[in-house]
This record gives sequence, C-alpha cells and structure tokens, in this order.
Amino acid sequence: MSKAEQSKRPPTVAEGGTPVKGSKLSKEELNDLRRKIVAALKTVRDPEIPVDIYELGLIYKIDVTDEKKVRIDMTLTAPGCPVAGEMPGWVHDALSEIPEVTGVGVNMVFDPPWDPNQMSDEARLELGMF
Repeated sequence: MSKAEQSKRPPTVAEGGTPVKGSKLSKEELNDLRRKIVAALKTVRDPEIPVDIYELGLIYKIDVTDEKKVRIDMTLTAPGCPVAGEMPGWVHDALSEIPEVTGVGVNMVFDPPWDPNQMSDEARLELGMF
C-alpha cells in the first residue's frame, strides 16, 4: 500500500510500529502481531464486492493492548449493507484464530463514511478500476 493510501486511513496503534509509551510490547512484537491481524482481516471479504475488507478500507482503527487484546473500529460500504449484523462477527472470528490474541472487540462506526477513495491500489486493480 502506498504512503498516500495509508494517509487516507485513520492511524492505528500498530501501524506506526512504535509501541505506545509505557507499553509492555516491543516494536518487534507489535509489528509481528500487526502482520497477523492484517492477514486475518484479509480473509474477511465483502460478499457484494469481491475484495477483502482491509483492502476496501473498511478497517479504520486497530488497537492492541499490552495483554494483546485487539479492538477494531470498522465501517461498511453502506449503512444499509445486508451483512451489517454479520460482518463484525466474521472479523471477531478471524482475529480470534490468532493464537497470541487474548480478546477481540469490534466496533462498527460510520464516521467518517466510507467512500471508494479508501480502497487500496490492490483493491482497485482487483475490481478493474484502473
């Protein structure tokens, strides 16, 4: 993902690669866990758009506590999405498969509203938008 694309997404605790001051997690632990979290998120696909939710830009925030509990803020492509009630469960289940993760919370947000500009180049290519 390009730097320009990353700047479109709200920052995450794990994206910077630097633990929050006073964190018990090392930079290496945080980066390793972040890679696993992103890989797990990429297994969740929007059923109406054949692209994973991470590349679609539906993940707004990833927080990781010292106890390796993960909190996700995410959105949908539209508030009336037919899987609105199911998708947070899919995210929860995918992240719960990571052995190091001790807990998962998924928060659905609609501010800012999602728009296609939040998609990565990978998603655009997959959808033939170039």
